[in-house]
Amino acid sequence: MQPKEIEKSKIHILIEIIEYVPNSVVSKTIIRKTTGNISVMAIDTGEALAEKISPFDTFIQIIEGKAEIVIDDQSNILQMGHGIIIPAHTSNFVKANERFKMISTVIKSGYEGSTL
Repeated sequence: MQPKEIEKSKIHILIEIIEYVPNSVVSKTIIRKTTGNISVMAIDTGEALAEKISPFDTFIQIIEGKAEIVIDDQSNILQMGHGIIIPAHTSNFVKANERFKMISTVIKSGYEGSTL
């Protein structure tokens, strides 16, 4: 089942559309298209996203709290307002030393030549 997107043509306060759940990672899809997707996540203290290698660039922006983003074994500490691009084909994981909320934007390559 496809995750439900948030309502279009409506103003959203992103830090309020998702809440923390103790000992959990919560994700909500903002928009999902064949060319990429945008999600907002709330990650509780001590939780992490599994290490992975994505075939696409991913932009992470912290909208509340502080996160540790590890890219190819290099740790990056991001605070509210910070963003980082995780390059395609690199090993990475996201860790919550304290709880935080983030926006994850994935841009899928291979669609640049298409006309809209």
